[in-house]
Amino acid sequence: MSDITAAASGQNPEDDRKKIAFLGTGVMGAPMARHLKRSGHNVVVFNRTAAKALAWVALNGGQAAPTPAEAAEGVDIVMMCVGNDDDVREVVFGETGALSSMAPGSILVDHTTASASLARELSAACEEQGIGFVDAPVSGGQAGAENGQLTVMCGCDDVEVYERAIPVIGVFAKQCALLGPSGSGQLAKMVNQICIAGLVQGLAEGLNFAERAGLDIAEVVGVIGKGAAQSWQMDNRAGTMAEGEFDFGFAVEWMRKDLGICLEEAERNGARLPVTAVVDQMYKQVVARGGDRWDTSSLIDLLRNA
Repeated sequence: MSDITAAASGQNPEDDRKKIAFLGTGVMGAPMARHLKRSGHNVVVFNRTAAKALAWVALNGGQAAPTPAEAAEGVDIVMMCVGNDDDVREVVFGETGALSSMAPGSILVDHTTASASLARELSAACEEQGIGFVDAPVSGGQAGAENGQLTVMCGCDDVEVYERAIPVIGVFAKQCALLGPSGSGQLAKMVNQICIAGLVQGLAEGLNFAERAGLDIAEVVGVIGKGAAQSWQMDNRAGTMAEGEFDFGFAVEWMRKDLGICLEEAERNGARLPVTAVVDQMYKQVVARGGDRWDTSSLIDLLRNA
């Protein structure tokens, strides 16, 4: 088996158990940390809303710390999954940030979807203190986190640091790849979100067209879903889109945050993202309708109710 497959199998010999701090116990972080705890690692969690960290401990065991610094003290690896660039800076560089107590030789792994420039900033700061760093944004949504089936896109300046992190990441991942130096993981996640935006919009338009043409959506998807139009979005979202159900999945407000990062990076590197820009504005309209917490498949609501 590959390193990532072996790690994900749940086999964790006692000698491989690590002391891990997990910062951020939201819809993604909580199940990721749970997989780490269940695989035998010693886990301490932190959340800016302390009640969430305490609730996690009540369900899973382990420990909760009142600050990132206290969570990170004496651990082998600090992992985090928070909201955005500002949140990352707060939990890493703040007055009680994790970096203030991390020991030389430890590793910081950032699973937040953030900017590539922040990843490089974190890498440089960690290097000054002899700490390894991996930017490791994830794809797979809440279901992927709950089921330990995330895809992890990594950037790291030191292959040895990445290889040390793989067995731990593999506990909740089905796929993990090192794509280049620090920032590369975040850039790959941007590619992922760009592709998803176009796919969801195309699916929304196709399903709306089918409805207005008097076709049965389930029958149409049953046929075209076996051909070139097939996608994860079609397999997992066509049915709920047809029913107008959006109270689940990856929230529109977070997709807008991610697409904003993509568009900002495109301004720097000269990439043209015309479809992404349009879809971002359509999500803005969804938010205006009160759909900030709806699943990203809610784009079809705009087409049905223009």
